[in-house]
Parts: sequence; structure tokens; C-alpha cells
Amino acid sequence: MTEKIADYFQRTLLPMADVVVDIHAGGKTLDFIPFACAHRLPDKNLEAKCVAAMEAFSAPYSMMLLEIDSAGMYDTAAENLGKVFVSTELGGGGSSSARSNAIAKRGIRNVLIHSGIVRGEMEKSASTRLDMPSNDCFMFSEHEGLFEICADLGVQVTKGAIIAKVWPSERTGAAPAEYQAKMDGIVTARHFPGLIKMGDCMAVLSAPIS
Repeated sequence: MTEKIADYFQRTLLPMADVVVDIHAGGKTLDFIPFACAHRLPDKNLEAKCVAAMEAFSAPYSMMLLEIDSAGMYDTAAENLGKVFVSTELGGGGSSSARSNAIAKRGIRNVLIHSGIVRGEMEKSASTRLDMPSNDCFMFSEHEGLFEICADLGVQVTKGAIIAKVWPSERTGAAPAEYQAKMDGIVTARHFPGLIKMGDCMAVLSAPIS
């Protein structure tokens, strides 16, 4: 069924679109600061249009996003067709809040006005610009056990700071594995459940753009 849905999006819906806005909330495993994002693209004219739409969305944070593996993603499919694409992460745990709902509603309305689809005045607010300069932004667990976050979302950390610990669940009294930041940055995402497995993303950092 999911392949049929993907095929319908790829071959029917996306060709009909001019602007694509993708709303996310961390899935079941991550929690995020609320941001809208655009990607760095080979087509700099398209990139500029995507950045302008991201800025129009006016989320609390606006990020130039680095994907772990972009092949086959909805983002890539839209961008390969030359569509203006804005993605978002507005909270976490696959859920929403009154705040994240308000950010999404205002942001989509802003993009519709920015794109000339509806009339009205955009409701803009201050947005902190962020960048993901390298794979050092991502932190993945090499252990399984109880997850302890040591730096909250939105906090500025320095390289070497302890971001998270993984406590072995099969033996009490054993020391946890400690995970340190590989760069200076802002904690942008964190693992959401209390248990973590090897290979799970435990945290994401990003760098403020002055």
C-alpha cells in the first residue's frame, strides 16, 4: 500500500504542485526545536526560492538542512521536479501541541500568501537562522539501554560537552556510555523514548548563523 501511495505522490500529485510544504513532528523517536528548513541545491535559483519560502514560513528557527541520506525521499523527489520545497519539524513524539499547531497554521498561511495563492498580510515573527555544516551534527548511539539526555533542546553547547548517556539496562551499577558533542552548536533534536537501540539517532546539533 505504501508503494502505491508513494507512486501516486511521485507521478500524479507532485507534477501538479508549484509549492510543497512538508509538516513533521519528530516521528515516534525524536523531539525537535520548531524549525522550517530548506536544502542546499545544485540549482541555486531553485535554492533561493526555497529559502525565500522557508523565511516566509517564519518558524522560530530556520535551518539549512543536511540530510543523512536523501535518496528516495519526498524532499528530493519534489526538488528534482523543480518544485519549491519547505520542510518542517515542529515538536516531537509524533504528536503536536497548541504551540506547534499555531506555528504550522501561521506558517502555511504565510507561504500561501508569499506564493500568491491567497491574499492577505503575512504574520512574520523573529526566526533564528541555523546551519548544518557537516555530519558532525549527527550523534548516533553505539549502545542499547536507558537513554539520559544531558543537554536540553535549544541549549548552546561546546565541542566535547556531554550530550547524552546510555545506561546498560541488563546490569545495575555499571557505568553509562557517555556521548560528547563533536562541534559547537545548538541542540536541535534529541531521542524521545526512554530506551535507545544501537544505530538510533540520539541527538542533532546545528550551528547558529550570525
